[in-house]
Amino acid sequence: MSATLLALNGCVEAPVQPPVHLTGDPVADGNAQLAVAPPKDRVLWDYRIAASALRAGKYDEAGARLDDAIARIGGIITNDAAAKKARSYFTAESEKTFIGEPYERVMAFYYRGLLYWRDGQPDNARACFRSAQFIDSAAEQETYRSDYVLLDYLDGLATAKLSDDGSDAFARAQKLAKHDLPPYDPAANVLFFVEFGQGPRKYGAGQYGEQLKFRVQPSRVRSAALAVAGHTVYFTPWDNLDFQAITRGGRVMDYILGNKAVFKQGADAVGDLALAGAAIAADNIYKDPPRRPPARDDRKGDNPPDTVKEEKNYDAENAAIALGVIGLIGKVASAATTPRADTRTWDNLPQYLSFSALHLPPGSYPASLQFYDAEGRSVPDLGRHITVTVGDASRDTVVILSELKR
Repeated sequence: MSATLLALNGCVEAPVQPPVHLTGDPVADGNAQLAVAPPKDRVLWDYRIAASALRAGKYDEAGARLDDAIARIGGIITNDAAAKKARSYFTAESEKTFIGEPYERVMAFYYRGLLYWRDGQPDNARACFRSAQFIDSAAEQETYRSDYVLLDYLDGLATAKLSDDGSDAFARAQKLAKHDLPPYDPAANVLFFVEFGQGPRKYGAGQYGEQLKFRVQPSRVRSAALAVAGHTVYFTPWDNLDFQAITRGGRVMDYILGNKAVFKQGADAVGDLALAGAAIAADNIYKDPPRRPPARDDRKGDNPPDTVKEEKNYDAENAAIALGVIGLIGKVASAATTPRADTRTWDNLPQYLSFSALHLPPGSYPASLQFYDAEGRSVPDLGRHITVTVGDASRDTVVILSELKR
């Protein structure tokens, strides 16, 4: 019995994570966290470090982290014992190896695609965008399947750059877009990818935190403008990651966690009822204790002593013990059941994605980037001056600009 209760209760001490001394550099601090993180969180830190490295211009670091994450995602999806174990009543979903929700995995491939394009490999970039589209196609509701404007648009643009016909991809993107998209210009050699706003955060709702929900907040930035080489390029939202997170529909794990919650509630109720029954049975034992049988007097022809009361008390005592054991098992099983949703989050994603392209001769160009709020007013503390350096004509120049600091 004791072994069973210990197994149900999951009495295993979690390993203590060594302290991490933070420096304020998000890439260095992320790598320090990665060095001491459990293996199940490695992909999460890969994601976070990659986004920070992109914004810091550390493109090799970003590529290495994304390559590691993408390779691990493939292996985890095909064969992950921890994910199977997380489906059991007594293992938390957060114990499985993290790969992220679809919008997080999409962004891993999206960012990797930008880096491939920057390295002069639009064919590999297109493969990443198509992989992201495939991930997004698993939405529960058909309306929201593969509905990123930018993924379709970039698929077609890469195809046009490779001297093929990207019109089908453009048509899909335009159908999804809320504004007119610029026609493809294969001669445009400077590609600007701009992101702004804070992306979604996860939290657990429901009685036991078994419902995965997303906390979204309105971004103070709704658009941007870049002045460079006599051009002013405007950026409005093409895709919204908050929308992508909350329109995914149900997950398989949601049903599993729902069943866990039902089991936890049922086990708890059974435990309460059994313990209450045990208390009543125990109360009956002591409320009317068994009497010693009177001495037999054969001269008066007495009947055999009455033993019914004594047997009845033994029954109550046995019932109290049995109900107590059942109640204890029910309460322990309820306590050990872990229906809480996994709320680990790629927490430095943007909310909005945007894009534009220009044709510029090789050279260095001073540029000014400004962000604007929903009323079209500039947000002065976010404005910055940058230099756009256009290399030779053998490959496109990819410029990644973000409101986010890390």
